[in-house]
Amino acid sequence: MKRQVLVFRHFGNKGYSLFSCLGREVVCSVLSVATLTYASAESVSTHPVVTDSTAMTTAREMQLDEVSVTGSRAPLTRSQAARMVTVLDRADIAQAPVQSINDLLKYAVGVDVRQRGPIGAQTDISVRGGTSEQIIILLNGINICDPQTGHNAMDLPVDMSEIVRIEVLEGPAGRIYGTSSLVGAINIVTRPASTTSADVTVEGGSFGYLKASGRANLTKGQWNNQMSAGYSRSDGYSRSKAGSLNTDFSGGKAFYQGEYDDEDVNIHWHLGIADKGWGSSTFYASPKWQADDQYEHTTKLYTAIQASTKRGRLHFAPSIYWNQNRDRYESYRGQAEKMKYNYNRTDVYGVNLSSYFDWAAGRTAFGAELRNEDLVSGNLGEPLSQTHHIKGTDRDYTLGINRTNISGYLEHNLLLRHFTLSAGFVAVKNTWSNMNMTVYPGIDISYRPGSDWKLHASYNTSLRMPSFTEMYYKVQGYSADPHLKPEEMQAVEVGINWRHKGLDASITGWHHHGKNMIDWIMDTSKGDQAIWESVNHTTINSVGLEVSAGLDFRQLLPSQSMLKSLKLSYSYIDQDKKQEANIVSQYALEYLRHKFIGNLNLQLAKTIELSISARWQDRVGSYTCFDNTVSEYKPYFLTDARLAWKGTHWKIYAEANNLFDVSYHDYGLVEQPGRWLIAGVNLNI
Repeated sequence: MKRQVLVFRHFGNKGYSLFSCLGREVVCSVLSVATLTYASAESVSTHPVVTDSTAMTTAREMQLDEVSVTGSRAPLTRSQAARMVTVLDRADIAQAPVQSINDLLKYAVGVDVRQRGPIGAQTDISVRGGTSEQIIILLNGINICDPQTGHNAMDLPVDMSEIVRIEVLEGPAGRIYGTSSLVGAINIVTRPASTTSADVTVEGGSFGYLKASGRANLTKGQWNNQMSAGYSRSDGYSRSKAGSLNTDFSGGKAFYQGEYDDEDVNIHWHLGIADKGWGSSTFYASPKWQADDQYEHTTKLYTAIQASTKRGRLHFAPSIYWNQNRDRYESYRGQAEKMKYNYNRTDVYGVNLSSYFDWAAGRTAFGAELRNEDLVSGNLGEPLSQTHHIKGTDRDYTLGINRTNISGYLEHNLLLRHFTLSAGFVAVKNTWSNMNMTVYPGIDISYRPGSDWKLHASYNTSLRMPSFTEMYYKVQGYSADPHLKPEEMQAVEVGINWRHKGLDASITGWHHHGKNMIDWIMDTSKGDQAIWESVNHTTINSVGLEVSAGLDFRQLLPSQSMLKSLKLSYSYIDQDKKQEANIVSQYALEYLRHKFIGNLNLQLAKTIELSISARWQDRVGSYTCFDNTVSEYKPYFLTDARLAWKGTHWKIYAEANNLFDVSYHDYGLVEQPGRWLIAGVNLNI
């Protein structure tokens, strides 16, 4: 008589569980995983709560293959989260034929990356038809957005080799991140290496491109410290009418991060600096101001200390941060006598206290944040009562503005075996606009009928305060409005995800309703008197569809070794808005209607890998040329490739961006580079 086989699926935390094994056949491989799960370390996973739908009792189950993601205020694993979060993990980053985080995000289907300079020199990033001002950028969960402008938000101090994962949350995220997260959030997560190690990378390529970077990590007991630094430069791919370089760039970055971890608490801190200058070509030019040799230089400093407690029913996660951004913009490069340079310095201070506790009805999170944003400038803001000297110049900061944002949130997560409900709100008050405390609610629901299926739906709201540039930028050809209202957004989303033995497919539909949307517009009927003006343009309704499918050939076809993975993604957006005659828009009326992405990874030999990525994009919108003619954006198809030869402690690689040398415009008057070839070597110990 064959005995019944017992398969362990999870721990029930019952004292009598062991007796279930007596006289039964047990699958040892599953038992070993269960045992490791029970004893796993806090540093590699999250404690998700599983609430029994009958007894409403709480049990804990460790999952070694998942970490918490940013879909809610309380820490939930990716499978538990009711909100869909796109995660680019370490493997995705290592295989991608890109040299910057900006370029990597081009392969997230819901993200629109509008490059105005090569290899991350300057890039506008938006989500689901929004603008670069309407998303929040986070470094290890810390808001690093610059209230002066969103154009330079991706000037990051970290190297791609330090990134553990990038999380992309699409749609309003007000109750999770407060202001700035109008249409989405991008969280860049770094952690020190787990062992003492070091590596160095050198690469070079077309247009005088050169990059050198290194990293060193020291691990001792419960302490972990890591330091990295790098430098890159290029001559650029174009010249001004006068024959000088106008898309060149050069700059360095350094990043230190540390961690202390024991059974009671985890503490993480970082200190980073990014310093970069680049030729801005025709980035901010207009028919009235046809400058083609602009220049900009930024220096950014990032600091933060974060902690999280582990013991007890009530968990605390406090953080404190300070970010400083210095910006020098030259309308005419090296010609201050022709037009004075614009100098700006912003200091952002923040204190955040997050907490959560588990009880019979699930997991409840609550907390508050105080964020102060201070600007001193030579051309933005109101007159200062006391001026501040601009270091290295004979000028003073004479203008400025200060505002404080106060927010508090409450969220509850009901976590059943097949069902998750996450609902809450954020209450926000900003001193600048004298706005009353305003509440922005949201609710996310997911249902898992089986281990392969996940259905989700959500309703969320959010807001965004105008940037200082949108409020005060007034130079030749531009006129801002200091009385702009905050933008507000409501969104509904539904979708389904299916995963089974190497297959992963999803489809998501969404609708956004935005009001008081801020935009820069030009009335071309005014002829020579036409200028760019910042306005609360209109109400915009957007609908979209995102579809993706992924194949892991290692699981589907284990007998072969060449095919590794294939992923295809497509997004569609349509915006409904009032289109005034003769109005040209810089932001709100321009969006990606179609975006198709394909990624293929091959193992050509035991130590040789090939990655091929392709994008097809069709943008709605137009731009005005120097002769006042209006040009529509044309669709384009780009192919990137990366070939890597790997050893135990080394890697040699070659990359080609825009492999077929396609000519295209991604942002107004700025023509993008053609084929860009790069080769490099990485050594690690």
